[in-house]
Amino acid sequence: MSEVALYAHPARLRAANWLRTLAALGVLIGTVAVLTLVFGRTGERIALLMCVNVAAVVALAVFCGNTGIVSFGHGAFMALGAYASGILTMPAGLQRSALPELPGWLSGYELSVLGALPLVLLVGLCFALLTGSAISRLQGASAAIATLGLLIIVHSIAISAREFTRGSQTFYGVPRITDLTFVLLAAIGVVIVARLYRESRWGLFVRAARDDEDAASALGIYPRRARLVAWTLSGTLATLAGALYGHILGAFSPASFYLGLVFAQVVMMIVGGMSSVGGAVVGVVAVTILQNTVRNLEGGITVVGVTLPEVFGLTTVSLGIAILLVIWLRPQGLVGGFELGPGAGARLLDRIKPTVPVTPTPRPVTTEILKARGLSRSFAGVKAVTDVSFDVPAGRITGLIGPNGAGKSTFVNLITGQYAADTGTAEIDGVHLTGLLRHRIIEHRVARSFQNLRLFSGLTAFENVLVAALAAGYGRKNANAVALRELKAFDLGGIAAMRADNLPYGARKRLEIARALAQDPAILLLDEPAAGMNPAETDDLADRLIRIRQDRNIGILLIDHDLRFVNRLCSHIVVMNRGQKIAEGTPEEVRANPEVIEAYIGRGRVARAADASSTQDQVLAN
Repeated sequence: MSEVALYAHPARLRAANWLRTLAALGVLIGTVAVLTLVFGRTGERIALLMCVNVAAVVALAVFCGNTGIVSFGHGAFMALGAYASGILTMPAGLQRSALPELPGWLSGYELSVLGALPLVLLVGLCFALLTGSAISRLQGASAAIATLGLLIIVHSIAISAREFTRGSQTFYGVPRITDLTFVLLAAIGVVIVARLYRESRWGLFVRAARDDEDAASALGIYPRRARLVAWTLSGTLATLAGALYGHILGAFSPASFYLGLVFAQVVMMIVGGMSSVGGAVVGVVAVTILQNTVRNLEGGITVVGVTLPEVFGLTTVSLGIAILLVIWLRPQGLVGGFELGPGAGARLLDRIKPTVPVTPTPRPVTTEILKARGLSRSFAGVKAVTDVSFDVPAGRITGLIGPNGAGKSTFVNLITGQYAADTGTAEIDGVHLTGLLRHRIIEHRVARSFQNLRLFSGLTAFENVLVAALAAGYGRKNANAVALRELKAFDLGGIAAMRADNLPYGARKRLEIARALAQDPAILLLDEPAAGMNPAETDDLADRLIRIRQDRNIGILLIDHDLRFVNRLCSHIVVMNRGQKIAEGTPEEVRANPEVIEAYIGRGRVARAADASSTQDQVLAN
């Protein structure tokens, strides 16, 4: 079975996702088995640390891979987990001597490691919510710097809070974990949670916001909230990994969770591929093997009778070289953007009975009318839109035309909250859209496309449409069916499994419209949907839009420079020029309007054409 066929059968798609998860876990379990069988106790120690690193790096990738923001702050969560679990599990007698100033409400619990982990997770959750409320507001380099600041702050607090952490001295007396099975099961649990999140509603939302925040907001996704969910889950899992790491070490200090550890884990994530869970696992395995190989070389080694000198710091140098080589030769990491094995388990999937969901009927549209009244917007004193008013009713395709720079796209951006209007309002069914947050517009069934293609390049064609249906409030099963319905309506089913950035141009234009229609809008705003298409593709798109309008009774506001395309589709046309509405009416009325003719061919040409016509009339009269 091909990867494309999976998208027609949700049961097989779910099975494929789990098979990919099992492939990643197979790499981990296989490496652990080899280490313990071949290298004995030394291999078991390496395997313990590798499993903890898998948990930590997968936790890191939950945020970094899904948001595109590299975090340097997860060492803070690991430190929090290690110290919290150490205090809760430390023997009471030892605790009185090691932490004599520890407050009474924290002392004397002496819990088992397993009993302390739920409390540690709760502490991590609260800390992640507190810090995420600020970090989720940021993007890109600003967010990365903020996470580094978090690490520095927590490191400084850990050194200062001597009554809790012994300051910069070694924090000792922590019960040690030597059970490899326990740590391996914890790592497997973190991998499964990360995969479940990645394919969940919130995982899709944050990946969409990662690729294009404006387009995600237009679908009804609140990017800040999506990033907060990712940060909270990621930080909580990192706290768990920190607790396990502390119990493996048995004794540690704030320096154990500082830049050295963070750097190594970021390298592991990037080497494997930060945008996939499988990549995080593979990255940990690859870097662990590299580190332990190079560490043996640091103390000197004899090769073919030649003794190499001791080179301290070679492990750090090798990590730097590894990350540079990966960025240069394979920017997406060893695994890449997709999970392990695009066709993983295809033969096994043939045994799963296909379950094709019933295609849901689009939500009914009645008499909705989008009304713009006196909308105006200026940029640095330049009036982009000035006092524009007209209606876009359901059941009709309304054209909006005008020369370049007329203000058409700005007008659409005012309606959808991309820009705030200086004056005027836009409303539908008595609800004012102006003043609403961008992600709230779709609640009132107004969807849009963009003048420049704004697909989610890191998602497949299917996921691009699926995320729109989920954002519109559909449950997962119905959202799958809606996505399949719209892909079929635009003949995109055969390329459903392809990433959006690999699609041909015409297919990408159709995909953006399919994504908007997956939200079952009453009013659809299409900003130059035929731009860049050849005549055959334009005619095909026109036929599809006519059928959609007839079948669903939705209203469409169509912006395009292809007047033949607009005249074929629209029974009512509005013309803008220099930010103002200059004409409105049927195509015939608009074509005959002198102001429209002047806007398109210029005042001088109109005058010359009139003079030429007058001269011709005089010659004929003589």
